[in-house]
Amino acid sequence: MTAPDSVTIEQLDEDGARAAVPALADILRDSVANGASVGFMDWSTPRDFENFWRGITAEVAAERILLFIARDESGIVGTAQLHLIGKPNQPHRAEIAKVLVHSQARRRGIGEALMRAAEAAALAHGRDLLVLDTDEAGAARRLYNRLGWTELGTIPRYALMPDGRDCGSTFFYKQLG
Repeated sequence: MTAPDSVTIEQLDEDGARAAVPALADILRDSVANGASVGFMDWSTPRDFENFWRGITAEVAAERILLFIARDESGIVGTAQLHLIGKPNQPHRAEIAKVLVHSQARRRGIGEALMRAAEAAALAHGRDLLVLDTDEAGAARRLYNRLGWTELGTIPRYALMPDGRDCGSTFFYKQLG
């Protein structure tokens, strides 16, 4: 799948995910440094970011997570995950997680392209109900509304910002197909 400005969206297998760990760790570091509430704090280390992506690589290998990247001429500039729910009573559902675009590559339609790839993959895997959550004040909230996601509401103080301030999380769902 191709996104605007010669950006290509790819789904990575285990080997691709393993090879991408340094670039993905840098995108995560950049997101945290720019104030994104994505599970890490200002004091998180490069090793913390790399360990996170190594764990995701194991989930990709187990086929529980589908990992997407956005690549341009400079390399990997964005990522998104589709978590396939493995519960017997939820075979129709999946969760979108860690939609991240490097700060130097934003405002080019990369987040939207990653979301569309994840949605298409969800349908291909028999998942027609998707859920996600995001920082109540972040730019991603506007993206999800624009892409037709239904906003359920915000839970105050659900997480922390990287600097330790409280952060509400807004929850969304989308029925596909």
